[in-house]
Amino acid sequence: MAKVPVTTSAAPAPKPKAPPSGTTLATNRKASFEYEIVERYEAVGSPSLPNYLAATSGSTHGVSDDAPPSEHRIVADNVFRQVRHSGGTALSYQEAMPSNCLQRNTTRYAVKHNPAAYYASGEDREACRLDNLPLRASDPTSLAGSLATFTFVTPDLCNDSHDCSVATGDAWLQRTVSAIVNGPTYRAGTTVLFLVWDEPTPMPFIMVAPWVRPGTQVPGTFNHYSLLRATEDLLGLGGHLGEASSAADLLASLPA
Repeated sequence: MAKVPVTTSAAPAPKPKAPPSGTTLATNRKASFEYEIVERYEAVGSPSLPNYLAATSGSTHGVSDDAPPSEHRIVADNVFRQVRHSGGTALSYQEAMPSNCLQRNTTRYAVKHNPAAYYASGEDREACRLDNLPLRASDPTSLAGSLATFTFVTPDLCNDSHDCSVATGDAWLQRTVSAIVNGPTYRAGTTVLFLVWDEPTPMPFIMVAPWVRPGTQVPGTFNHYSLLRATEDLLGLGGHLGEASSAADLLASLPA
């Protein structure tokens, strides 16, 4: 199964398109979320790692494997650095990672799903040690408090349904998304939550926000560069990295 990073962007909310109506995220989930899905969402590389790099830096950097950071030292600009330079905070939560910014795999933690660990400039490495944090498997409610400007969350290899059942992944997603949407940052109306799979094409892409029209399907084809572009625009970062500059504009495609 594909992995399911959960990225949240805290940003000034656009003008509401419809009042929240409490419809469900999916027919088998008992929770109230306002959500939209896109018609087609595509990977930009294979296997996992190039897609994570693309979604956070606007390029795959020629990577076509899942090797650890020791083999791929990426010094390019990235969304974590963009957020810091704009005066915001950028945090990553990696489930089952034993310590901050771990550069190697463990039984249930896969570093290939932790893009911040690959950015290797001095500034990025220090930020990773401080801001790339373990997410305890038993406590996704740690995300229920005030969120950073940009938060990147990755489940472990069981809860992403790779090594365990889809039902296990659904249960994790239910707990985690519920914690976020019931938290103060989301309830203030200033947060967009993206539920993103890394591969393969085609795959789901779900956008959750208090101002979206529930159940809407956004027409068009989008990819991880579109996600990065939307994140940069929502956070007002003042530019687009790499391929994000020419990517399909997700926000402009939202139904009026």
